[in-house]
Amino acid sequence: MTTLPIIDIAPLYADDEHGRREVARQIDAACRDWGFFYIRNHPIGAERIRQLKEAAEHFFGLPAEQKLKIDITQSRHHRGYGAVATEQLDPSKPSDLKETFDMGFHMPADHPDVLAGKPLRGPNRHPDLPGWEALMQQHYQDMHALACTLLRAVAEALGVEQDFFDKRFVEPISVFRMIHYPPRSTASRVDQQGAGAHTDYGCVTLLYQDQAGGLQVQNVRGEWIDAPPIEGTYVVNIGDMMARWSNDRYKSTPHRVISPLGVDRYSMPFFAEPNPDTVISCLPGCQGPDNPPRYPETTCSAYMLSRFAETYAYRREASPATA
Repeated sequence: MTTLPIIDIAPLYADDEHGRREVARQIDAACRDWGFFYIRNHPIGAERIRQLKEAAEHFFGLPAEQKLKIDITQSRHHRGYGAVATEQLDPSKPSDLKETFDMGFHMPADHPDVLAGKPLRGPNRHPDLPGWEALMQQHYQDMHALACTLLRAVAEALGVEQDFFDKRFVEPISVFRMIHYPPRSTASRVDQQGAGAHTDYGCVTLLYQDQAGGLQVQNVRGEWIDAPPIEGTYVVNIGDMMARWSNDRYKSTPHRVISPLGVDRYSMPFFAEPNPDTVISCLPGCQGPDNPPRYPETTCSAYMLSRFAETYAYRREASPATA
């Protein structure tokens, strides 16, 4: 239990039923044993990654006052720039040594859901940089498509209809995030980590990480192992919503980031999360007389807001009107 599995997902893009079933089998095994795996032969190309990395380096290199024009703590729907120490993923550690940019499914200000004040619904808040918004919007759409492709294989593995997740990912609250981890030498305390130990909140996370390293995953024995960058891959992990849907058949695995020494680290996770009104309850094939549902039924938005309140001080202080 020291090396995460690497799964070739090319058969998911071919007319190959046997290959598709084999990929679903491998994903099922990885989700049961680890909750983490790598994927290769996905459609996100090296040129796209290069463009995103350049954009991230430029944006995070701007003066603080420019980045704070889209301060996430002033957002009604959790979009924009998060300064260093805005998040505290591990309550036993100092706030995280990272800064972030978050975007989601864009809804204009006159959309009925926005006018109704529904949480986590609204327009994206982008920096005023040439080409930025178009690049980010295209990448969000492409990552949504990749996530849905993976989720069809997950649906097959879990024994539900193949379009189970497609139906629930219409107008999702998925988030694309860019993260900059400054070198460890800039930490305020020796125990300040890039990202404290945590599990992700949603269904699945697809992570690009640069070559700096620092990601660690906890195995079933409670040991922290490295999940090093592998060229041309994404790291995929299960989130809490999928653990609830599968009644813990699939593990939502703790992970953390130890900031590298002397270098900046950039990563770009896509958190695949369904429509906010989606009911999250135990799937029929994941329960039985000897395995009753372990979690109460909830909705996507209710669960996400409860987790945000644990992680962000500004969310704990927010009134329902500004959730």
